[in-house]
Amino acid sequence: MTDLPGTLAAVPDEIEVEAVDTRPLDELLDDLYRGQERISQVDIYRRAVAAELPAQLLARLNALPQGEYAVDEVTDLLGGSVG
Repeated sequence: MTDLPGTLAAVPDEIEVEAVDTRPLDELLDDLYRGQERISQVDIYRRAVAAELPAQLLARLNALPQGEYAVDEVTDLLGGSVG
């Protein structure tokens, strides 16, 4: 185990980490970025809460630094597949 807080490396090997289905996030981002180039982290998070995305995905969105993101930037940071 390594000492990297907030990463999978910080989780002991004996604890199984469940993969998160990013499809709801991908669909949300598709809708959000339709006709938009950049969207703020706050707006993305608000829409994700309203869409009732799973807690794991909300935590990822909440961890993004505040600012505006293009769709490719946000998917790279979140591990989604929209593009």
